[in-house]
Amino acid sequence: MEIRKIVTIVEETLIEGEKSLEKPVRKAAALAVIKNPFAGKYVEDLSELMDAGEELGGLLGKKAVDALGIDPKEVDSYGKAAIIGENGELEHGAAILHPKMGKPFRAAVYEGKAIIPSAKKRGGMGTAIDVPLHYKNACFVRSHYDAMEVRVPDAPKADEIVVCAVVTDGGRPLPRIGGLKKEEAKCEDGLR
Repeated sequence: MEIRKIVTIVEETLIEGEKSLEKPVRKAAALAVIKNPFAGKYVEDLSELMDAGEELGGLLGKKAVDALGIDPKEVDSYGKAAIIGENGELEHGAAILHPKMGKPFRAAVYEGKAIIPSAKKRGGMGTAIDVPLHYKNACFVRSHYDAMEVRVPDAPKADEIVVCAVVTDGGRPLPRIGGLKKEEAKCEDGLR
């Protein structure tokens, strides 16, 4: 795998809806811009990208956690995404995100019983993507349904893929729409 650059972004919300937060909500994204070895051609076996996803899951997960300066046990939510350059396929992003990326990403955030929400799209340099987020141990915790928009100004080139891992240290600021609360979640099966 050839990585051209790694970008780390930290977003900290201090005020939401004209109300100061007692504890700011922070999100961190770690993005890698990688060469797409299959750009411009159809290849049946995508295992090279699956292996890249495994490597990136641990690398980007750790970088995102480190960017928040917290213990992995303190990660609340997570999500992942890929932006595939114009000479690639959506399936190239899927190969990175799905078969092997999850296990090392979960290890980087300590546990993670819930499925890791994901998004993928094709686009040119500067394309933004909303990385979906939810609570790492029970995906039905409604206060943690969120997203983080990310982009790399000079990526992806036509033969590149931007791969992203996002973590948070809390749910949405000022949640008040009901539903299962983090404190009520059983965290047994990744659902509730």
